[in-house]
Amino acid sequence: MLTDIEIATAAELRPITDIADRLGISRDHLIPFGHDKAKVDLEHCRQLPPRDGSKLVLVTAISPTPAGEGKTTTTVGLVDALNRIGTTAMGCLREPSMGPVFGMKGGAAGGGYAQVVPMVDINLHFTGDFAAIAAANNLLAAMIDNHLHHGNQLDIDPTSITWRRVLDLNDRALRDVVVGLGSGNGPTRQDGFDIVVASELMAIFCLTDSLADLRRRIGDVVIGRTRSGDLVTARDLGADGAMATVLAGALAPNLVQSLEHSPFFVHGGPFANIAHGCNSAIATRTATALADVVVTEAGFGADLGAEKFVDILCRKTGLVPDLAVVVATVRALKYHGGVAVTDVGNADVAAMEAGMVNLDRHLANLREVFGLDVVVAINRFPDDTEAEVDRLVELLAERGVKAAAATHFVDGGAGAEALARAVIAQLGEPRGKPFSLTYDDDLDLVTKIETVARRVHHASGITLDRAARRDLRRITRAGYGHLPVCLAKTQYSFSTDATRRGAPTDHVINIREVRLNAGAGFVVAICGDIMTMPGLPKHPAAVGMDISDDGVITGLS
Repeated sequence: MLTDIEIATAAELRPITDIADRLGISRDHLIPFGHDKAKVDLEHCRQLPPRDGSKLVLVTAISPTPAGEGKTTTTVGLVDALNRIGTTAMGCLREPSMGPVFGMKGGAAGGGYAQVVPMVDINLHFTGDFAAIAAANNLLAAMIDNHLHHGNQLDIDPTSITWRRVLDLNDRALRDVVVGLGSGNGPTRQDGFDIVVASELMAIFCLTDSLADLRRRIGDVVIGRTRSGDLVTARDLGADGAMATVLAGALAPNLVQSLEHSPFFVHGGPFANIAHGCNSAIATRTATALADVVVTEAGFGADLGAEKFVDILCRKTGLVPDLAVVVATVRALKYHGGVAVTDVGNADVAAMEAGMVNLDRHLANLREVFGLDVVVAINRFPDDTEAEVDRLVELLAERGVKAAAATHFVDGGAGAEALARAVIAQLGEPRGKPFSLTYDDDLDLVTKIETVARRVHHASGITLDRAARRDLRRITRAGYGHLPVCLAKTQYSFSTDATRRGAPTDHVINIREVRLNAGAGFVVAICGDIMTMPGLPKHPAAVGMDISDDGVITGLS
């Protein structure tokens, strides 16, 4: 089979104006970036009336293997299949970060014959949204240090500054740095870098609903405290207007197409293990005004992306999924059943059955905790045996869950038609349970964190490092105790130990650090050894990438 980039390069793309025409978007409302991608004017998005009966489908997954389970690929294949069977469907995806593109995972535009294109552009720079977020973030960092340099009129305590610099690459050497070294460059203080997708500005970008709301949220960002203990905001520094100006153009959603010319918004991109893991609310809300079925995804397993979609995005925006599609692979089930990752391609029905504990945990969370109906998408690999796939469908039927095997990676939308029909059938049935948030707003922050840990991750409890306990008290005293919480933790396990597969219960979640995202409107609890600036693996994907003298790119997947 051809590589992802070979398939994408050989594809015949339609002019983006044709894709917009299908959605009823006139060319006057497009801001083109070449012939095959465009932003849709923000004012036009705002004025679109709601579409009667539009359904929102959330794609999530079981706890992944290191290679991932194919949520983006499945999202693309499902949208293509829905359009093939006569439904007006559209997809909403996050923009890839160049951290994993050059690191372990590679690109994030789907794969095989279920991709969004232009794949190279989407994976590398795209329309400049991430660069704008990084520039606005680092502008605030520069203004903080400039304020300190020129007399510190606000009397900011330099040791209290929490606003960190960002860039869109994995670079562990920048996690902790000292700035202000050298004559005339001070004052000197400890600082650090996060990856762009973990920044509060990315979260703001994906939760805001207008330019006015963007500026308000940026102004609310808390960067530290004065020496007397008062909070200092971006508004206090006079940075909010300039930062909003840098971000204004990026706020319009990006329109692209799949290999089968289905329309997609690709916009925003917080990771779900270290941030809230959803594409922009503006893109999703606009899509629901344009299509009968909108398919979006939330990162990693349902304990991370889906929980944050529900408890942060839904709580903040009022958007509610009508259905969750859970991506599962026979390989991942065997992995959670105790098989080494190098051996998951070998036939082993018994191991797959043992790994059902992980899928069962996610299904229970989605159905019982969040009140979402579910369909399981079995993302099929060539070495999955008929016996394994048939047994998995049988096990899910015993649990009252619709499931369909899909081969969209190899066969495109045609390979996901059975999944599309299962989705339409489930959407046509009465909802099983009312939609529900995991916790109420009026609980204190510690109880909210503990509720997520117990109800979703099935932990026996939580522990708080001294610094985390201190910061939670400060955040509560400052009036932010009503905010929802975002647990930043490993994606590979329900616990904070990435090696504990399956469905562990006898574990404690340790909170080592707490960050207030006042502008985004949530509190981040950093768990275990998770890092908000990832490092590159021993053999980074970047080593296998190259470009020929005539501009042909290889190794990007």
